[in-house]
This record gives sequence, C-alpha cells and structure tokens, in this order.
Amino acid sequence: MTLEGILQILLFFVVLLLLTKPVGIYLTRVYAGEKTFLSFLLKPVERLFYAICRVDAEREMNWKQYGAAMLLFSLVSSLALYAIQRLQFYLPLNPQSFAAPSEHSSFNTAVSFVTNTNWQGYGGETTMSYFSQMAGLTIQNFVSAAVGMALAIVFIRGIARFETDKLGNFWADLVRGTLYVLLPISFLAAIFLVSQGVIQNFKPYDTAKLTESFVVQVDKKDAGGNVIRDANGDAVKEDQTIDTQTIAEGPAASQVAIKMLGTNGGGFFNANAAHPFENPTPLSNFVQMLLIFVIPAGFTYTLGRMTKSPGHGWAVFAAMSFLFFAGVFTTYWAESAGNPLYPATVDQRVVGGNFEGKETRFGVANSALFATVTTDASCGAVNSMHDSFTPLGGLVPMVNIMLGEVIFGGVGAGMYGILVMIILTVFIAGLMVGRTPEYLGKKIEAYDVQMAMLYALIFPLIILVFAAVSALAPDFGLTSLNNQGAHGLSEIIYAFTSGTGNNGSAFAGLNANTPWYNSALGAAMLFGRFMMIIPALAIAGNLARKKRIPPSLGTFPVNTPLFATLLVSIVLIVGALTFFPALSLSPILEHFQMYAGQTF
Repeated sequence: MTLEGILQILLFFVVLLLLTKPVGIYLTRVYAGEKTFLSFLLKPVERLFYAICRVDAEREMNWKQYGAAMLLFSLVSSLALYAIQRLQFYLPLNPQSFAAPSEHSSFNTAVSFVTNTNWQGYGGETTMSYFSQMAGLTIQNFVSAAVGMALAIVFIRGIARFETDKLGNFWADLVRGTLYVLLPISFLAAIFLVSQGVIQNFKPYDTAKLTESFVVQVDKKDAGGNVIRDANGDAVKEDQTIDTQTIAEGPAASQVAIKMLGTNGGGFFNANAAHPFENPTPLSNFVQMLLIFVIPAGFTYTLGRMTKSPGHGWAVFAAMSFLFFAGVFTTYWAESAGNPLYPATVDQRVVGGNFEGKETRFGVANSALFATVTTDASCGAVNSMHDSFTPLGGLVPMVNIMLGEVIFGGVGAGMYGILVMIILTVFIAGLMVGRTPEYLGKKIEAYDVQMAMLYALIFPLIILVFAAVSALAPDFGLTSLNNQGAHGLSEIIYAFTSGTGNNGSAFAGLNANTPWYNSALGAAMLFGRFMMIIPALAIAGNLARKKRIPPSLGTFPVNTPLFATLLVSIVLIVGALTFFPALSLSPILEHFQMYAGQTF
C-alpha cells in the first residue's frame, strides 16, 4: 500500500460525500412530482408519455397493485429483449452480420438485463449487433434501473406515510426516474466519456495487419463446421496462422454511461471496463466509479429528508461507508502484498503487489477500489479480473455481494435492502431493552419481522443450492471450470452469488455460456430479484398503514453512532456468517494453501 493509493481512495470518497446531499434533494423533488430545473423541458415529455400510455399519474396504488404493475412490466421487457436477440440477424444495424444467440443464452441475457444484473456469458463485440446493444440492452439498462429506484422510493414512502395503503404510482415513478434522473446524467456522462476516448460510432469493424504473424492451434472442423474428434473423443488440432487483428467498434459511450449510472454492469466489449475503448484513462475510471455510487449514496439523504429525520439518513450513510472502507482497504492490502510464490520484481528487486489481471494505467489501488465499488453496488462492471486477485483480495468482492448488496448497493435495490436490515436492527434493539421495537414513529410487529427474515433467507438459499448442485455435477457443473480445488469452488460460488445478488460481475474463470449455467443463473437472477422484492413491498405496505407513535424515553434512536454500529453488526451477522462455511472451503482455504506452496 502506498500513500498515493490511499489518497486516491480518500479523494473518491470525499467527492462522493459532497455529491450525496444535492443528489438526495433532487431525487426527493423528482419523485414528489415537484418542480426541478429540468421541468420546463421534461414536463411536457412526461405528460406525453402518460397520454400515450393512458396513465393517470395521480392515481396511487397499494403495494399489491404496485408490485403487479412492476412484474407485468418486467415480463413484457423480458419477452421483448428475448425476441430482439433471436431475430438479431434480420434486424438493422448489424454490420458484422452476427447470427442470433442460442435459446439458452438469449434467455439468460434477457433475464439478466431486465433484473438489472447484466451477467454476460458471451463476448459483447463478437455476439451482439449494434441494434441489439442499443434497442435491447441499453434500453433495459435505463428501465431496469428506474424500476429499482421506484421500489426504493416506495419503501421510503411506506416509512414516511401513516394510516394509508397508497404508495404512489408505479408508472409515474418509472417515467420520472428515467426522464429526470437517468437520461440527463447519462447524456452528460456519455459526452464526457467520448472526450476521454470512449468510442461512439456505427462503423463496421476494422481489420489491422499485424507486423508479425504467429501460429496458434485450433480445433479442426469439417465442411459442416463440426469439430473433428479422434478415437478417444478428443478434438483434433491444426495450426492456424494469425496475421490480422479485428478491431471492434460501435456505440459504446452511450451504453457505458448508463451501465455505470444505473449500476447495471455488463460490457459493450468482453473485457468490460478494462477495455481501452470503454475506459481509456484514469480520469474516465474515476468518473465511472462515481457514477456507480452517486445515486445509491443520494438515496440515503432522500431517506432522511422524506422521513423528516436527516440524522437517520446520515447514520445509514455512515454504516455503508464503514463497510466500504473495510472492504476497499482489505482488498488493497491483499493485492499490494501480492502472491508470495510469484513476487513482482523490477530490475531483480522485489517490489510486491499482484499485477496479474490488472491494467497498468489503473494500477493496484484503482483496481482494488473499482472491484470494491462495483461489488458494493450491484453493478458488475470490472476494470480487472477478479479471478486473478489473491485469495483474500477476491474474498472481499464476493463477501460484498453476499452481504446483500447493501453497501450503497444498486440504484434502489441497495436502499430497500438496507431498509430491511434496519427493520431487523430495530427489532433486535427492542429485544435488548425488553420493549416493543419502534422505527421512526411506527411499531415493528411480527409481520414486518417475518417478511424481513423471508427476505434475508431467500438470498443464501438460492446461492448455496445452485452452487452445491453445480459442484456435485461433473458432467455439467465442473466441466466449465478454469481451475480446480478451492479456487474452482470460488468460481462457482461467485457466479451464483453475483447472479442472485443481481450484480453481474464474474470471477472470469468460469465458462458460463453452457445450457446449465445459462439456465441456472437465469433462474437465480429471477429469484434473486423478484422473490426479494415482494417481501420488501409487503413491509412497505404494512408500515404505511400504521399509526404514528410519539417517541418516548424507551425509543431507540436511529440517528446515532450506536445505531450505525448495530446496523453494521446485523449486516455482518446476517450476511457474512451465513456464508462462512462456504467461504472457508473456497477463498479462505486457498489463502492458506497459497502460503503452503499450492496453487490452482
């Protein structure tokens, strides 16, 4: 670890802190339907949307109606994105004439982008046409993020309102989040990224002549394109001379901006934010990380402002910040220490640090920071390969997702996730003092706790069941692994953790573009999104119906350092300890094996 690296991390946090309040105020005004500095331009567009769709924006819904509208919208979005992929060859803006992805890959991708996961089992520049990237994936980057933001606002409304079953209008919240928040910021961010060198065009791919050719071995195929195999069933190899390189291009900046701001992740290119056409400079890297965190951080201030308890919002921000710093400095320390079996050297001097899988233009500090930010939020974009991290360095991104994506978290998803943890926190605090727990003037009753526990238990159940099946299935679960042993288990667990947590990042050592992994991860993404949203909505609806209770001497304050400390403790107990046995068999075991001289 260096002073320069530490200062870069602190600078990132200071800028984030300065943006939190103004963004939170703006979010509050947008979702309240109040006038903003963009209203003169966007209000007529908003009304036009309502007129076309025949939506009465003033008609509010209860939590069941709100949830039904959200599920219906997500279903239609999934079907539309699936159709775009399957018809890709016949649609415009396909200069490379890409064929349609397979049925299971199209299903996985449709579910992935609609659930704001953006897990990709394919290389973007070799699979998706420009039309599929823009009309399919980029649009879902906007609307899936807007759905998450709407759900966060609904939960906050449930806390702020009393004696009502009305929580707002889903269609109005969806439109306002897209028009007033995501589109303007993404537009400005895309222009900035173009200024840094991120490409934005519709040109066909270029072909460059290499100065030196080289020979590689590839599978030999017959006239029908089938791999030729010998008597043992192994693929027959043949030499192939490579003397050209295809340079992929396309409308990347417009997708990169919203994939970061909407905490979607995914990549226009397979190398994601490590690709120089997506993330060319340290400044573009810094801004992309800010885009990931800025809306989730702003929601903490929105929480305090809408509930008329600003101190509570800052206490939640403080709890998230503590977990963020714990993660980033642990990762930075582990990656700076490097691998003792393969120490980094310069002029035969040991300089330390694990540089494998990292871009030199970012270095260890910004790679560790990016990995922490992208897994604290449910983003999934990466500027380095987590598969190449040290065992403890790779442990932190995995644990960040296992905590439930509540360390700032995704746009909206992080807020309603941390609010569920707050319900459990005040309940446990009430048990400690022997009185009925209260939260911002409302009693927390059995129904609220039951829904919160259902939310907390669904997440590990999905991850551990799918990971166990994959680890015990040599025919379809283990054949995709790049590594064996503890590291291979980490690759499997990380994949299902990322999918269920709607994160989308990958360890990068697992070939997930197979029928099993496409289908299983697709199911994990669906369950991890919607089976956790329903309990959260139920809690919001129940809280909104409650009467106001005046605070008393026995009321547990939720705007103090003690509350923030207890909230951090509950997040760690519910999240980390649930997965400790699995972690002990994967990155923790690998750490000790590394020091014993064993690698995978």
